[in-house]
Amino acid sequence: MTSLIPVTTSKVSSHLPLLDLLPESGALSWVRGGQGVVGWGQYAKTTVSGPNRFRDAREWWQAQLATFNVVNTLNVSGTGPILFTSFSFDENEESVLVIPQVVVGTRSGVSWMTWIGDKAQPYLPKKAPELSHAEFAWEDGSLTPNEWMSRVATAKGEIEIGELEKVVLARDLVAVADRTIDIRPILNHLSEQYPSTWVFAVDNLVGATPELLLRLSRGMVTSRVLAGTISKTGDDEKDLALAASLARSSKDLEEHEYAVRSVADALEPFCTSTNVPESPFVLHLANVMHLATDVTGALIESKVDVDAFSLLSRLHPSAAVCGTPTHLASKVISSIEGMNRGRYAGPVGWIDSHGDGELGIALRCGQVTDTTIRIFAGCGIVSGSDPEKELHESNAKFAPMRSALQSN
Repeated sequence: MTSLIPVTTSKVSSHLPLLDLLPESGALSWVRGGQGVVGWGQYAKTTVSGPNRFRDAREWWQAQLATFNVVNTLNVSGTGPILFTSFSFDENEESVLVIPQVVVGTRSGVSWMTWIGDKAQPYLPKKAPELSHAEFAWEDGSLTPNEWMSRVATAKGEIEIGELEKVVLARDLVAVADRTIDIRPILNHLSEQYPSTWVFAVDNLVGATPELLLRLSRGMVTSRVLAGTISKTGDDEKDLALAASLARSSKDLEEHEYAVRSVADALEPFCTSTNVPESPFVLHLANVMHLATDVTGALIESKVDVDAFSLLSRLHPSAAVCGTPTHLASKVISSIEGMNRGRYAGPVGWIDSHGDGELGIALRCGQVTDTTIRIFAGCGIVSGSDPEKELHESNAKFAPMRSALQSN
């Protein structure tokens, strides 16, 4: 009989900030405001794709868990073995699942370490690492700005003549570095400049998302919906006026309503009740403001097999990253967007051994490949959209990653 593999979670005292613990390669992150989890050392990794990818991901994770002997005396979300996940936007592209050898987490004043194997508890570094800084040269992505605006006009035409109400079109930019890219300076900059976002890294997809697709904890579900955006000026008085105009914008409110409705409809079959606020609030980030709504719900107790995987299969893709109706919007994206999204706009985060977890939508992010990083931004197109304004909005959404690379 094969012996089980020890997995130990132990409380730890003072340590460096989570992001300063990460090694140069294989860094995994889900951190917001200094709290969250980081991991390193690849214990196991796999990829899934196809229409059953969420089910296949669950089965692989449960098969791995069956080989573990878990010792965990802490009753804190994120302790014990966890799976870092980065799902693709399109089901036919590869999604990545990684079980780290070591995880360090901090939540509500409690810090812990989880490690796999029968060796002694790993030592944590006492000093922040020396980081490698690169210089970048920028190139157009899959489309030039003018080509992308033409695609926006095409999408608007599709909306005006048919059943399509909204479609999200994304674009990309490429930056080439003078050396192999170290993602840690990028993570540090994003965490410092955008502390209200979730700063993530999974298999070299790195970013800072303001949009929480799913938090599942002990039967309670939360999803933060963002749709409707306006750039900030840096002048507080002007920005307050802009926030008020955003909250009254019929175009942005329409776009936001589609996104909220898609999330509420996806959660409804699993919940005894859901709470959907009547109107959104304005979320202020460093460079933009978004219309935001937090949708919450309580799972039906009899549905014992409901976990993060099953909820993700219903929530993704939401109207916030695809459109409304979803099946029509996805066809338009495939036919006119002109690029492969990869894992951009897919669910990213972590899932624990109980099927709970936190996953955002992979926004404000880039995919690193050796000396190249490809960054992404998307905009919701509705009947009242203007291609030039959408281009401006996409440039504002590029800003977090561009500034993180320029400060690198």
